This record gives sequence, structure tokens and C-alpha cells, in this order.
Amino acid sequence: MLSLDEALARLLARAAPTAGVSVDLADAAGRVLADPRIVAAVDVPAFDNSAMDGYAVRAADTPGTLAMIGEVTAGMAALPSVAAGTAVRIMTGAPMPPGADAVVPIEEAEEADGTVELAEARPGAHVRSAAHDTRAGDEICVPGELTAAKIAVLASLGLGAVEVRRRPVVAILSTGDELVGVGEPLGPHQVHDANGVALAAAVREAGGVALLLPRARDDAGEIERVLVAAADRADLLVTSAGVSVGRHDHVRGVLEARGTLDFWRIAIQPGKPLAVGELAGRPVIGLPGNPVSALVVFELFVRPFIRAMLGLPGDGRLHLRAVAEDRIGKDPRRRGFLRVNVWQEDGVVHARAAGGQQSSQLRPLADGNALLIVPEGEDATTPGASYEAIVLEPIALTGR
Repeated sequence: MLSLDEALARLLARAAPTAGVSVDLADAAGRVLADPRIVAAVDVPAFDNSAMDGYAVRAADTPGTLAMIGEVTAGMAALPSVAAGTAVRIMTGAPMPPGADAVVPIEEAEEADGTVELAEARPGAHVRSAAHDTRAGDEICVPGELTAAKIAVLASLGLGAVEVRRRPVVAILSTGDELVGVGEPLGPHQVHDANGVALAAAVREAGGVALLLPRARDDAGEIERVLVAAADRADLLVTSAGVSVGRHDHVRGVLEARGTLDFWRIAIQPGKPLAVGELAGRPVIGLPGNPVSALVVFELFVRPFIRAMLGLPGDGRLHLRAVAEDRIGKDPRRRGFLRVNVWQEDGVVHARAAGGQQSSQLRPLADGNALLIVPEGEDATTPGASYEAIVLEPIALTGR
């Protein structure tokens, strides 16, 4: 069996960044720039302007009483000039009029009968200088997913559209004679296909586009036909079940016979059966069929792969150290990813089991908010010991 680190490195070597597509800036939240380097075409701001509602003056004329000669509002084109002994009422964001070099806030002034009595101002007081944020010709790096603040920067540069990485299309195939669709009535010994919809949700959360394929029976020919057909529409093929050692586990066999199988089985718990290869020119990641195993292995392998196609590093999750509160057993031969709740209290992050750890128990994964990583060689967590945790949801600062 491969170690997790070796398997992940071999998988990510297959990830090719997707091409760039143009989107309106207003629709770019959460997207990733195809090239994070932007050269500013304009100064931001483009002109000196007031940071306050107040009075534009020559600092040398303050403190004192000055003659009011006009008003400047935001967006105004024709500006009065400020000469010695005069002041101009000015609004926040309005351009500084010629001759003025400072602004006295309205709270530090008293206006009456065409004059205004002003407190002292220093040159540049409450003035936002042209290009103090960005200068034309500056190269700006905007890496990672576009947030509201990053979009605001791009908007300030006048970019109405940006080129972003195309979201990778991930085809998802659930296999198994026992599966029926979610919402359909169950027959004898059948189960709902929780993996399909759950993996589709995980793909979207990771930044991809989910293509949910029709379920396939435990038949090698059918599995191959569905996957080959999907290869024309997808960047990545993901399957669940059919990668273990049973007579009816056909995904691994299809890869070996019709494509390539790079590796199979990794030393983790849950999720030892993992098949990685290629079919019809597309990378294939075959996940285990147990629902918890499928989602945990997705988190460890598919999520970083999708992000790599977007040009993003790692898994995008918060990793921290957490102190185990209880003893949770595991297979000492494999690295364990235990379903826990973590919370911070008195400056320490704690972890407690969210429930049972069997790979068929979905509720502890849903009830928990993190995966606690326990190394190979340990058969259980040691209460009071510190372990790395992958945080899947926001954690509480206090309480359990």
C-alpha cells in the first residue's frame, strides 16, 4: 500500500490547470484569476479628494475666520479656486479644489454669515492623495479565490470583466446493483444512493461543476460505457464503489483492461481502497463505496485535485493542533482520520469523538466538524495528546 503523501503527490502530478474564460466582474466571486498578476491602467484614486465632510482650505490660513466662496461635491467638474483668506465647503470624496491643501472637518468649524471659523489644519490633513492606493503601471498580485475585497480592488481599476479559470467538470458515477435514487422507494435489500448527491455537493464546494451520471450496475461493460461517454464532457471522472477485491468490484478492472491504473490502495482509515488511473484520456479517481470512506477520501484526494486544476494550492481547509479528550480506536497499520468535534476554550483547541467511527456511519461525519489525524503506529488517540486536525466547518471559540 502507498502512503497518503506518496499517493497524493502521484495524483496531483496528473492535474492540469483549466483554461481561462471571461466573466463579468460582478459574477466573479469565488472564482480564480487565470493570471493573478494585474497591471493597473489607472491611478487609484485618480485625483486628490477629501476624506471628510468639511472645508477645503490653505493650511497656512488656519486657524482663523475665512470667507466662504462656494461648495464642491463628489463628481463635480468645474471647481472654484481657493485663494488666501477663503474656504470652500467640501463633501467626502469630492475633488480638492485648486489652491487648497487641507480639509478641516465640519465638526471643527462654525459657519455663519458667509464666513467660517476654522480650527488649525496641517498640510495634507484629511486629503486622500491621488494614487495613494495604486499607481498606474503597478503590478498587483490577486491570488486565490476572489473575495469581495479583491473584487473591489479590481473594480477600482476599471475592470468590468476578468479572465478566470474555468471550473473543472467532474463526472460522478455511483456503481452497485443495490442502489436506487434518492427519493425513490426502496425494494428488498436496496439502499439510497447517498454517495452520488453527497459527492456532487462536495465537488461544488471545492469549486468544480458536478456532472452526476446515471447509476451503473455491477457490470464492467456498463461501467466502461458510462465513463467513456462522460469523458467527452468532463475533466475528471470520479466513481464510488467497485474498487475493492470483490468479484463484482469492476472499476479497478476496467481501468486495468481499458485504460491505465496508476495505483490502488493506500494506508489510511477509512478509505484503503482507492484506484487512480486514466480512461479515455481523462484522469479517474475511484473512491470506496462506504459513504464515510468516499467522503473522507474525496476530502484528501479529490478536493486538492480540483483545486490544483484551478491553480489553487492544498485543500483550502484550516489545519490546526487539537488535544484529544477521549480515546478513539483505530488500525495501527494505517493513518487514521477520525470524525470529531473540535472547539477552542481558554486558548486551547480540544477534540472529542463525534460518534462511532465505522465507515458506514454517516451521522458522526455530519455531526462532527473536523477530521483528527492519528499517525500510523498508534492504535488509538491518547487523551491529553495533541494531533493535527482538518477543520471542515467553523469552530466554536468556547463550549462543545
